[in-house]
Amino acid sequence: QVQLVESGGGSVQAGGSLRLSCAASGIMFSINDMGWYRQAPGTERELVAVITRGGSTNYGDSVKGRFTISRDNAKSTVNLQMNSLKPEDTAVYYCNADVYGTRGRGHYWGQGTQVTVSS
Repeated sequence: QVQLVESGGGSVQAGGSLRLSCAASGIMFSINDMGWYRQAPGTERELVAVITRGGSTNYGDSVKGRFTISRDNAKSTVNLQMNSLKPEDTAVYYCNADVYGTRGRGHYWGQGTQVTVSS
């Protein structure tokens, strides 16, 4: 069973920074894309950032230039450095990974970590 465990959420004032981390565990033959999504109350889950196994990245328009995604393939981890945070970044942030494991290929989600930005 593949599991994703996030850490690093919390509360910060506008303009501050937070770093989220996500570690994948379990029997995994390969991990393709890894990414971060977020969901604020009353809204749909949206893409924050995604990174391929080779390191190519893609960001949601609202976070470009402020957030940076990175990964360590050897450790099966993905990180999200969030700078210049705004109140509208407040949401539950979810880690996602496209994994090829013992049950074939599937998308897995973490439990989510709350990020709150106050003005």
